[in-house]
Amino acid sequence: MSPFGQAMRGRNVFVTGAYGMLGGWLVRALLDRGAHVVVLRRDQIRASLLDLDGLEASCAVVHGDLLDPGLLDRVIGEHEIDTVLHLAAQTIVGTANRSAVPTFETNVRGTWLLMDACRQHDVRRVVVAASVQAYGGHGALPYREDLALRPRFPYDVSKAATDLIARSYWHTYGVPVAVTRLANVYGGGDLNRSRLLPEAIAAVLRGRAPAIRSDGSPERDFLYVEDAADAYLAICDALDADEGRRPGDEVVARGEAFNAGGGLPHSVRSVIDAVVRVSGVDLEPDVRGTGTPSHEIDRQAVDASKLAARTGWAPRVGLDEGIARTIAWYREHPGAIPT
Repeated sequence: MSPFGQAMRGRNVFVTGAYGMLGGWLVRALLDRGAHVVVLRRDQIRASLLDLDGLEASCAVVHGDLLDPGLLDRVIGEHEIDTVLHLAAQTIVGTANRSAVPTFETNVRGTWLLMDACRQHDVRRVVVAASVQAYGGHGALPYREDLALRPRFPYDVSKAATDLIARSYWHTYGVPVAVTRLANVYGGGDLNRSRLLPEAIAAVLRGRAPAIRSDGSPERDFLYVEDAADAYLAICDALDADEGRRPGDEVVARGEAFNAGGGLPHSVRSVIDAVVRVSGVDLEPDVRGTGTPSHEIDRQAVDASKLAARTGWAPRVGLDEGIARTIAWYREHPGAIPT
């Protein structure tokens, strides 16, 4: 277990987006540290990490929708929530581009409703998931937190709005909130085959060639999911260090945005080649595209030195090891392999 989040023991933590891949691993980390975890479940359409690994039984489950302000008020009040980790969002870029209005409803309106509930109830620490996508496209890598947010497409715009709305609640109302801008998070429990690694791993485990929708040249920064969960816990610790500070004071984390990534950009082709190599299969990738797919950014990577300097966090799992752990998880859960 990492050293982060040890102070979470006995705390009442509300996790939105707990049924997503990162949310599931974050819930696991919180339970391991003795936190009392409350999760919000909207749909029961498919299994998730919480279901597959039996984590849901250790949580208080509230059924409802992030867009219901009365429900948010009730959950935070009745469960005496002191920590909120907000990950709920429409996260599939293609879906967001096809359906901008529901994406903005969930990602933007959902954020301000939750932030206002946290304000009303004086929640002591809030961490909100933005995204590396909020930066839009910048020529120079890696992205630093002082770069302007200049997104163009619906998902990217929604995450930039999430970022700005959340931090405005510190500067205006003193809500102790920080924002994460994570690189591409991967790991076991991602059931959406539209993403690069779940699709590639599903392909090799089923004996078919992994598909590449571009020419393989776009570059991404990848972060293993347990390192991503540690980043959230490290930020919670940093918010504790700011106890008693107000807007205008020097702070460690309140009102701040933090990048977290694996440290290096990897081309799509090199990641697919790593999946093939680590899995031990003899398959040649199926290259189906040219250049960078429409509405996607060709190169992305983040500088996580700010988070490292303020919390001591650093990624512990390299890409090959992370892919090996991810493949092992899917082999242990064959019913979860995306089809």
